[in-house]
Amino acid sequence: MLIGREKETNYLKSTLMDQESHFIAVYGRRRIGKTFLVRQSFDGRFTFEHSGLSNAKTKEQLQAFSSSLNEAGLSIKKRPNNWLEAFDYLKELIKKSNEKKKIIFIDELSWMDNRGSDLITALENFWNAWASKRSDIVLIVCSSATSWILSNVIHNKGGLYNRLTGQIQLKEFSLYECEEFVKSKNLILNHEQILEYYMIFGGVPYYWNFIEKGLGITQNIDRILFAEDAILKDEFKYLFASIFKKPEVHIKIVETLATKKIGMTRNEIIENANINNSGDLSKKLEELEYCGFIRKINPFKANKKNAIYQLIDHFTLFYYQFIKQHVSDENFWTNQINTPKVNTWKGLAYERICLNHIKQIKRKLGISGVLTNVNSWSCKKDDELGLFGSQIDLLLVRNDQIINLCEIKYYKTELKIDEKLNTSINHKINDFMISTKTRYSIHPTIITTVGLIDNEFAKNIQSVIVLNDLFEKDF
Repeated sequence: MLIGREKETNYLKSTLMDQESHFIAVYGRRRIGKTFLVRQSFDGRFTFEHSGLSNAKTKEQLQAFSSSLNEAGLSIKKRPNNWLEAFDYLKELIKKSNEKKKIIFIDELSWMDNRGSDLITALENFWNAWASKRSDIVLIVCSSATSWILSNVIHNKGGLYNRLTGQIQLKEFSLYECEEFVKSKNLILNHEQILEYYMIFGGVPYYWNFIEKGLGITQNIDRILFAEDAILKDEFKYLFASIFKKPEVHIKIVETLATKKIGMTRNEIIENANINNSGDLSKKLEELEYCGFIRKINPFKANKKNAIYQLIDHFTLFYYQFIKQHVSDENFWTNQINTPKVNTWKGLAYERICLNHIKQIKRKLGISGVLTNVNSWSCKKDDELGLFGSQIDLLLVRNDQIINLCEIKYYKTELKIDEKLNTSINHKINDFMISTKTRYSIHPTIITTVGLIDNEFAKNIQSVIVLNDLFEKDF
């Protein structure tokens, strides 16, 4: 059963209705559901389907491609000598098909491209010289190796330049989609419990598959991540290696960003990770952003060179906080409940979740149709200017001349704004207005889990967003 992905599914199905051929690239991080999306969208009805082999030589890749052609109905007695020949066989298969639209699905395309192979040349020739001239072909290529598909297909500077008719960057599930997934598995979880799983697994559908009915959260997490035979015990080891051919620098970047909650500028990453400043670093930051591991956020009214990069992948953050250093304890997570470290981590994780649900926040504020920039902002203490020193993780700078200054607080019960918190919010407003000289109205906004206790300080808050609001469907 396909959960969510309505926009992507409708797009793929729409390619069957028009009078032209399509060449579509589907990409995204490991375990995000790319193959499942394509198969479900077309009910598995492909003229030809093939998946590359992991760590196999070109000769073996070509043999596997031949086998897939044979299974699709084309009798091949001799393995093709190269990819040009292999795609000629694919043309023969397509010519034999009586389907109105011939759907060609090649999964894990990057694995088929060994050093010295003519795969990209053959793909260029197949599409440019033959398939694009027809009106009955839907060619879909897919890969978890995001860096490869970006360089060789989506941003190709050669024969495939600007040849794609569409691309799908498959992102993680929202909280709403995770709730739908949970219901489809007949799991009984409330919003707070779904949130806690989301803090660990993010919206990666594959990880949610392992939640077992009848077990509590701590039991499930210990079984999935910390038991001796835990299903995902070594997941991180393969996560980056499956996406990037040489993941060492990518891992260095995320490992460095994991040490600083508010994120880092490019220069800070270079300094702290001991990485050379080069165009290659820009490429790797872009790849990590495309895969949803990091986000780039521009500080309010600051030079784009001072953009902040934040690690936002929940599983990666959890790995660095708990899995990497944990001792051999099969009940590790059960024994960590309510410890200061876990409570601090939950606060940070909730902030990241809110940053991933900006559309839901805007809808609650009634500004879905208002042009809005998402920014962060900070300043240092300066007695002469009257600055207290502030860090604001989320600013919604609206085209209607209002800025929502968001204070994100994870709290299991209703949040009480005491004098200390009220003073902190007022200092942030003061610092922001003095430093930026903005003429916009500043609306202090609380994003919390349950709600606010009504008191004298709560009256100063202009808007309150709670956990249930984040579960709204992203239309």
